[in-house]
Amino acid sequence: MKSVVEAPHFPLNAQDTPPVVLTSELRKVYRTGFFLNQKVISLKSCSLTVYRGETFGLLGPNGAGKTTLLKLLLGIIRPTSGRGLLLGKPLGDRSVKQRIGYLPENAYLYDYLTGWEFLQSQAGLFQIPKSVQRQRIPQLLELVGLSKSDACKKQMRRYSKGMLQRVGMAQTLINDPEVVFLDEPMSGLDPVGRHQMREIIQMLKADGKTIFFNSHILSEVEQVCDRVAILTHGELICSGSLNELLGVVNTYQIKGQGGNWEILKKWVSNLEFSPDGSWQGEIQGDSFDFLASLRLMGGQVIAMKLFRPTLEEFFIRTVQAVDNNL
Repeated sequence: MKSVVEAPHFPLNAQDTPPVVLTSELRKVYRTGFFLNQKVISLKSCSLTVYRGETFGLLGPNGAGKTTLLKLLLGIIRPTSGRGLLLGKPLGDRSVKQRIGYLPENAYLYDYLTGWEFLQSQAGLFQIPKSVQRQRIPQLLELVGLSKSDACKKQMRRYSKGMLQRVGMAQTLINDPEVVFLDEPMSGLDPVGRHQMREIIQMLKADGKTIFFNSHILSEVEQVCDRVAILTHGELICSGSLNELLGVVNTYQIKGQGGNWEILKKWVSNLEFSPDGSWQGEIQGDSFDFLASLRLMGGQVIAMKLFRPTLEEFFIRTVQAVDNNL
């Protein structure tokens, strides 16, 4: 039987550049029971590709196998079968560790240390010179929103969950990684914290980093991800860009006021009127022509947006379809 760390031969992408993450038929089976005679399949034949510089979101319900896949990619656990590459090296290759960052969902952060001491200890593991640490640690604390408080001087046992998540993110970036793996990075954060985390992800992308993360907050995923994949019951159901999965449509939802009822009916489908005199529906035909016609009718636009299902709607529909077929 071939070793799971043997480098597989995969096709290159269109730019002849090896993908950052590449897996083929990756599978993980756990044995349970007193005699270890029962099998639980956590991941089934997962094949995916993540390219350099993109933000990739892995979605799925609890127990879908997301964390298992993440741990396989990081070499924390070994696959039962299948092969994969991370930064061109077989999964589990120790030389890759210096080039990646990882934020677990429930990280243990040595709560007897202060935030500053913890980041110093992590920098020491990467053999980062003291002179670099003195510059990088304050920059990271400012990046995650902890520089203007005395949090870096407190023992982390006194941190809130959101503060732990922030210092965990700083630890993830301490070695200036090429690839960042985030397991539920928005967990425990308030709306301001989620906004900051989203800005950090976008900044990392602008800096050329590759970001691979799991999240249940699909509205955030929709805003930052280039491509997403849905995993359920250990099986990769679909993957692609948001336009590929949700569709690119030219239909707009519109809410307006005023205008001629008879003319509006020709332009707007599912037309509904509200007690306040406003109306709403979907534009039929060319939106620019309709807006010009609406101005001639003396009407005005209150709100207008491109009509397509949200990522959350698509996710629920996809997962429910799989559940119904089991």
